[in-house]
Amino acid sequence: MNRTKVRRALVSVSNKTGLLDFAAKLVAEGVELIASGGTAAALRSGDLPVTSVEQVTGSPEMLDGRVKTLHPRIHAAILADAGNPDHRDQLYRNDLAPIQLVVVNLYPFEDGVVRPEMTTEEAVELIDIGGPAMVRAAAKNHRWVGVVTSPEQYAAVAQAVADGGLDDDLRLDLARQAFYRTARYDAAIVGWLESLAGGVPERTILALDRVAELRYGENPHQHAALYAEHGKKGWWTEAQQLQGKEMSFNNYLDAEAAWRLASDFAEPTAVIVKHANPCGVASRGAMHEGFSAAWECDPLSAFGGVIGLNGRIDEPTARLIVENFVEVVVAPSVAESAAEILARKKNLRVLVAPAPRSDDLDMRRIENGFVAQRRDQVVKTQPGKLPDTWEQVGEQPLSDDLLIDLRFAWIVAAHAKSNAIVIAKNRAAVGIGAGDQSRVGAARRALQQAGDRAYGGVVASDGFFPFRDGVDTLGDAGVVAIVEPGGSMRDDDVVAAADEHGMAIVFTNTRHFRH
Repeated sequence: MNRTKVRRALVSVSNKTGLLDFAAKLVAEGVELIASGGTAAALRSGDLPVTSVEQVTGSPEMLDGRVKTLHPRIHAAILADAGNPDHRDQLYRNDLAPIQLVVVNLYPFEDGVVRPEMTTEEAVELIDIGGPAMVRAAAKNHRWVGVVTSPEQYAAVAQAVADGGLDDDLRLDLARQAFYRTARYDAAIVGWLESLAGGVPERTILALDRVAELRYGENPHQHAALYAEHGKKGWWTEAQQLQGKEMSFNNYLDAEAAWRLASDFAEPTAVIVKHANPCGVASRGAMHEGFSAAWECDPLSAFGGVIGLNGRIDEPTARLIVENFVEVVVAPSVAESAAEILARKKNLRVLVAPAPRSDDLDMRRIENGFVAQRRDQVVKTQPGKLPDTWEQVGEQPLSDDLLIDLRFAWIVAAHAKSNAIVIAKNRAAVGIGAGDQSRVGAARRALQQAGDRAYGGVVASDGFFPFRDGVDTLGDAGVVAIVEPGGSMRDDDVVAAADEHGMAIVFTNTRHFRH
């Protein structure tokens, strides 16, 4: 394995963390340090010998520091192929010595643009030009040059220099990291510039870091991994897993569905999800009561489900959880006594997590591409009051209790796969028909699940009823109120059917399809 002995290092860093200690180790190994502006001053403050970039280029910094290292004498020293006699001869004729190590971290553009007080002019000045140019040059010439782009790499590189040089594997790994660093830097700049236009961006670049390799994907024959957008946090990246087996591909998808739905409720609410669809949801004054009511919705489907609880897991709730087979529980906190009870189920995954944020771009993969949209959000409503976009369209009066149940059912329906019908009663789902190809089919499935509990209940439909048959089916089962978007060519027929069955009906004028 070939080793590159480091004789000269170019150092130009914005983040000075660990710089003096690293540079001192290089100097101790006889490495000549070349540095620009503020980096040179920092090295001199640590009594380290340094050659300024101006001494190498023969040119002063220009344009308030915008031009420092953008010079042929810098880039030739980095890009020279040490195995090419002609390159070596050109360096000799121009009195240039090659540079074997480039240490650069970039202006903190990503950190700067997230500050609300940052102006456009200030953000522009944080766009690094010379830094990425040097990083890319060194990474291109990684056969002969090492490139360091993060203080986290200092220890390994310093040790390699002390051991006689940078070997092939290390230089290649550093180059991979370097090109990714400049790629995600450019991605951040593109994202910022696109954000100035507003709306869905015309162009977007995703910079993804692999967080973990997963045992397999949706099925055992599929390879899988978990990725996070660099520099961004999701609830799952901040979650703390208290116990249980590693999270699987399906666990993450179901936990996302359960946690988002639970977090859409203000009152204590328990959610049970199976295959990314809710199969039980209930709001109660006490969390253990909500869990029991949610489980009663569809105990068969709840078996092996993923639980989202938007309040603290207390001892009574923990006792109910361990009585059943559950894969994952997500909650904002867990009482110490409850944690001891949950620990009896060693394989049960327990996550403590912050509430999800809903301002990201929702992207879904199609072959060699994506579809993207702003994430759907359910309009929060006040108890006893119709939201501004909702309108009562039928003849039957709407009581406060019915409105509360309609609000509850509407939130659940917005999180169920289309076509979705949710039957609710006393702030608990009693029947959920989700992912059906027809709306009347979803209604029949929800009614089959609800049984006698549908009598006196309310229904939410994520899309409008195209015909009155769905309303007739629900009315015959004793449903007393419906909330749906409206907008069908046959809305008059649908409202007439509701009136005939004595059902109150509300149009939201907003639909919540979920595919």
